[in-house]
Amino acid sequence: MTIEHTATSPDAELFLRDFRSLSQIGETPGGGVDRQAATVADAQARAWFTALLGQYGFTVEVDAVGNVFGLLEWNPGAPYVLVGSHLDSQPLAGKFDGAYGVAAALHAGRRLAAGHAPAHRPKYNLAVVDWFNEEGSRFAPSMMGSSVFTGKMAAADALAIRDTDGVSVAEALAAIGHTGSGTGPVPAACAEIHIEQGRSLEDSDTTIGLVHSCWAAEKFTVTVHGEQAHTGSTVIADRRDALLGASRLVVLLRELADRYPAGALHTSVGQLTVLPNSPVVVPRRVDLTMDLRSADEDVLAEAKQLLEQGIKLIEDEVRVRIEVRGSHAWGVRPYPAAGVDLARDCADSLGLTSRPVYTLAGHDSINMNDVVPTVMLFVPSREGVSHNEGEFTGDSDLCAGVDVLTEVVRRLCEGALDG
Repeated sequence: MTIEHTATSPDAELFLRDFRSLSQIGETPGGGVDRQAATVADAQARAWFTALLGQYGFTVEVDAVGNVFGLLEWNPGAPYVLVGSHLDSQPLAGKFDGAYGVAAALHAGRRLAAGHAPAHRPKYNLAVVDWFNEEGSRFAPSMMGSSVFTGKMAAADALAIRDTDGVSVAEALAAIGHTGSGTGPVPAACAEIHIEQGRSLEDSDTTIGLVHSCWAAEKFTVTVHGEQAHTGSTVIADRRDALLGASRLVVLLRELADRYPAGALHTSVGQLTVLPNSPVVVPRRVDLTMDLRSADEDVLAEAKQLLEQGIKLIEDEVRVRIEVRGSHAWGVRPYPAAGVDLARDCADSLGLTSRPVYTLAGHDSINMNDVVPTVMLFVPSREGVSHNEGEFTGDSDLCAGVDVLTEVVRRLCEGALDG
């Protein structure tokens, strides 16, 4: 079991009150949340966020792709330390993924706002952020808001992306009243805290994960083209079944992962859309997404080659055409060693255990890590469950994470990672 720490201070109680209030927005019967990007539930979570930002002394700015920034200016004209995560969720998701990072950032900022006297102005200002569409479940790709903010994606391109119902990002943001005109603050550094979405912290009885690097990942959108036919009368040998081709592709992805030592390569297919999706029609088309991830870029490159070879075999054997388009990719990217050391020192100063960890999942901090010194922290996830209504992290670990994040952000605002 994970080491537990007390969560009974007034600061901790206030954080837990606010986080539980947030957890009720978009709540599902199974105890999770469903707050996909730019839905009504997401709008309600954003209203919760902006209301508390105002209550805790921040001014609010929304940019063109719906990123929400709470700004605290101590030093006019100076850049900002950005701290936050995302409020949007997967469908039928847990309450902690992303949302904990936003609530923790809000309360770290609240504490720092109250703790800095006018005679001691930090070097950098502070911005608490809710990044738009980190999850990528309604609008692909994921990590959209931070991709636009860091210049990896044009705002116009992001706004033009449509969901499966044909609604664009621009239309969805307008519908919830979150089309902004701001450009966001100039960043000096960044910090993000998140649940681990893995078991290493729980298994090692460690409270704080010090993220030292991310895995490499490649995501693809795929269309399998077949030919529509009658399921009863069409001779099997004459069929060009798009769903059969897609099914073979799903199996191929799993077989690729199984070729390597356990944990060396993660592969998946997460979404399929079948056309025309009738019980008596051989499908003409299947759209799906797939991804490959590894801590070893050579493994990832080899797996991509094997995938291409396997796709050719499927096309020949099933008589379909498989169209593969790159969607989103990033390499193995270390986080600054000085930031890992800083976070370790903050945990030590609070008497909390810590250890270096990878992040296997994508986070907005991965984008920010390319442009400014960035610190990424984890707290334990029970049994590693995530993107699931059963996702859980205990109160004491949540509060310990807020304590460490507060100290990390305080030092970042003082310029601890300059140079």
